[in-house]
Amino acid sequence: MFEEVSGSSLIYPLLAGLVKIVNFALDIYMWLIIIRALLSWVNPDPYNRLVRFIYRLTEPALAPIRKLLPMQAAGIDLSPMLAIVAIMILQGLFLVLMKQLFVILK
Repeated sequence: MFEEVSGSSLIYPLLAGLVKIVNFALDIYMWLIIIRALLSWVNPDPYNRLVRFIYRLTEPALAPIRKLLPMQAAGIDLSPMLAIVAIMILQGLFLVLMKQLFVILK
């Protein structure tokens, strides 16, 4: 995406690497939220290390959404869906801002 920016400066490869790392991290976090939502359907063992790990990683993002949007509509937890939408918006904003930064530094 940012490969078309050319220059002899060291800042361009560093920023391009930062963009890829942040984008990858947000993708991984989004998949962890999806996995957690799927786990809620099968009622996994709460003492399983992997299940506890996924819950611990995703709960900080989902708990504030649950406080704002309680599960009163048919008992469906919409917090994973809203968190995924928020991550996608955050990714889009980050990429736009980084593109603008590349243009400014060019």
